[in-house]
Amino acid sequence: MAGRVVVGVDGSASGLAAVEVAAREARLREAELRVVHAFLWPAMHPPPASSPLGPPEGGVRSMVERLLAEAAERARSVAPEVEVSCAVVTGEPLTVLEAQSHAAELVVVGSRGMGGFVGLLAGSTAVHLAAHGRCPVLVVREEPRADGPVVVGVDGSVAGEQAVDFAFAEAALHATDLVALHAWTIRNAPMPSVRYVDGAAGLAGAEERLLSEALAGHREQYPDVSVRHEVVHGGTREALIEASRSARLMVVGARGRGGFAGLLLGSVSQALLHHAHCPVAVVRGTNERH
Repeated sequence: MAGRVVVGVDGSASGLAAVEVAAREARLREAELRVVHAFLWPAMHPPPASSPLGPPEGGVRSMVERLLAEAAERARSVAPEVEVSCAVVTGEPLTVLEAQSHAAELVVVGSRGMGGFVGLLAGSTAVHLAAHGRCPVLVVREEPRADGPVVVGVDGSVAGEQAVDFAFAEAALHATDLVALHAWTIRNAPMPSVRYVDGAAGLAGAEERLLSEALAGHREQYPDVSVRHEVVHGGTREALIEASRSARLMVVGARGRGGFAGLLLGSVSQALLHHAHCPVAVVRGTNERH
C-alpha cells in the first residue's frame, strides 16, 4: 500500500507553500497526499449564530471547505498524478496534526500560519510538531532551491542516525547531492582523551573520523548519492544556518548529543526552525517517539 504525506493548511500563504512542497514529496514517494485542516470552531462549543460568519455548520464550514478545495487544486497543479484527499478534523492544529502523523511517513507544515504573531519567526504548530510528531516533520520556511543540495547536520549521536538516513533518502528521491556537515568546538567535542592529550589537531582528526563513521552504512545503502563531507570548527547552529542559504533542504535530528534527556527539541533544531533559509526537516529517533 502506498504511503501517505500529510500537509496542514489554514488558509495562509505559508500553508499553501507547504501544500506545493508536500505535493512534490508525495509524487517522489509515490504516496497519497492528505490535506488536513484543524477545525477549531466546533471544539470551542460556541452558542448558535455566535459568529458573524454564520453558525459552525454554515458560513465557517463553507469557508473551510473552500480553503481545502483551493489547497487540493494547488496540489494537483503541482503534481497531477498524486492522489489527493481532504479532511476537516475538529480540534486544535497541534493535536490534530500530531495525531495525523501516526499514519504518515511525512508531515509538512508552513513555518507560520494565520495565527502567528508578526515577530514570531516560526509558529507554535511547527515547533510543537517537530518535537512531538511520530514521523519526520518538514517545515517550509522559504521556497526550496531547485538546484541546491540536501544538507544534513551530523553529530555522531545514536538519535541522529535516522536523520542521516532520511537525508540520504531525500537526496536519492530528488536526484541531488548530499552535504554532510559536522561542526565542532573544543568545548562540545565528545572525546575527552583526544581533547586533552593530542590537542586541537588530534581532535580535528577524531571529528573527521566521527563524520565518516556516521555515514558509512548509509553510503552503502545509497551508492548513487554523491556525498560531500564538511567538518567545520565552530558553532553548530551558525554553521547550519549559513549552509541553509544554498540548500534545497536542511535535515536535523530533534536532539543532538548535547541535549538534556527530557528535552524533546534541541537548541540546534529550534534555531533552524526560526532562522534557516530553506525548508527544514526534523527527524526524531525511534527511542524519542513516545
